[in-house]
Amino acid sequence: MGEIILEMKQIDKSFPGVHALDHVDFAVRKGEVHALMGENGAGKSTLMKVLTGIYSKDSGSIVYEGREVAFHNPREAQEAGVVIVHQELNMVGHLTVAQNIFIGREFKKGVGIDDKRMNEEAAKLFERLRIHIDPTETMSKLTVGKQQMCEIAKAISHDAKVIVFDEPSAALTETEIEELFKIIRDLREQGLGIVYISHRMDEIKVITDRVTVMRDGCYVGTLITEECTKDDIINMMVGRVIYEDPKAKSRVAPDAPVVLKVEHLNAGKMVQDVSFELRKGEILGFSGLMGAGRTETARAIFGADEKESGEVFVNGKKVDIRTPQDAVKCGIGYLSEDRKRFGIVVQKTIAENSTMASLKRFMKGPFIDKRQERTATQAYVDSLATKTPSVDQLVVNLSGGNQQKVVIAKWLIRNCDILIFDEPTRGIDVGAKNEIYKLMNRLVEEGKSIIMISSEMTEILRMSDRILVMCEGKKTGEIAIEEASQEAIMNMATREIQV
Repeated sequence: MGEIILEMKQIDKSFPGVHALDHVDFAVRKGEVHALMGENGAGKSTLMKVLTGIYSKDSGSIVYEGREVAFHNPREAQEAGVVIVHQELNMVGHLTVAQNIFIGREFKKGVGIDDKRMNEEAAKLFERLRIHIDPTETMSKLTVGKQQMCEIAKAISHDAKVIVFDEPSAALTETEIEELFKIIRDLREQGLGIVYISHRMDEIKVITDRVTVMRDGCYVGTLITEECTKDDIINMMVGRVIYEDPKAKSRVAPDAPVVLKVEHLNAGKMVQDVSFELRKGEILGFSGLMGAGRTETARAIFGADEKESGEVFVNGKKVDIRTPQDAVKCGIGYLSEDRKRFGIVVQKTIAENSTMASLKRFMKGPFIDKRQERTATQAYVDSLATKTPSVDQLVVNLSGGNQQKVVIAKWLIRNCDILIFDEPTRGIDVGAKNEIYKLMNRLVEEGKSIIMISSEMTEILRMSDRILVMCEGKKTGEIAIEEASQEAIMNMATREIQV
């Protein structure tokens, strides 16, 4: 590692009712990957937004390349070589890949835009990054993983000297993560300073040189990665040890009633002849690689996407679910993997979002009983440990993990008996994950049933009573938790024929 390229000293930042950063120190050296870790709401993203000019600091200083700076907006930061790759994608769907990469700084040919040159420059970027993406492809047609790779290419196109990666691997497959790490190692070799924000402990140990931990807006400490353990980092983050042992045996009685039965479900290429049962009090894990068809299966069951054929039974009764409203009436709730698009309205309050699926309960004549709405919401803010000054806080002001908790609260208030959790802990720190795991276990103990779609193998093995595996739109296997292993699941996840 080289000399310090960026140093943030005693950074302080407050919002109404929240002291987001309390005199935080952070430094990055040339040629290092420096992890920034902490629970949701710890202040990681806020610190990086202060760095890149999205927020202005209340006090403290930022020294970049030996001189004090204060960027007033992200463009100023980008022009200086400080770039952030955000967790939430910021692409324009109807434009091409190249147009997205160079948006706002297009190459011109006379009075028009030189699309040919933009395509050529984008192709050079992808070649440098060893990414196979067509620059002329429409952005909306790419997978989420490839869109994330385009965000990285866009950041690098700014001739960056410091790059902040905010949860860059959250939507990537294992293969794409390996490619990402190759890119990061290459950038490190070129002397760039890299800030890596992630909740995935295994990644931190593989890719980073140092780890700085924040808690409740404060700086806790910095460790050299190869000299510390996973437990060391977790203890600094949450102040307690969290165990992630796999589940040894199913907690579901063999004669537990079947609450959801799906027979020969078909919905396009990604859902082909899928059949399964879900029992009362069971957590049924859906495993498979990215693009296996797990989310598409859930959306077809929930009525969010149209099914071509197949039958669905709830508590032994055949139901006709054509819309999400039909599913909710049948007692099915769906927690989407894309919370901002399908789960919450960010410009509404926590209370308004939490009661959105149950409004009739809170109506007094033509009006909503705001007092009752706040009381019901507060109960779940407390039980889920959602970090917020009040239930009247706008959801846009919450961290990603706390936004996820609002979506969960929405379906709990609705009191759905069947819950589909699609990547329930994506972008959520280890402490908040543990809270959600406890909540899920409590729900099934109370008689609710859960389908859990997860790309994290440790999560599947820790939470599931039984595991269904998919590959290329087909169910390729089913395994009891007592017999499950990462190897067994991966074998099924790469198999193309149903067994």
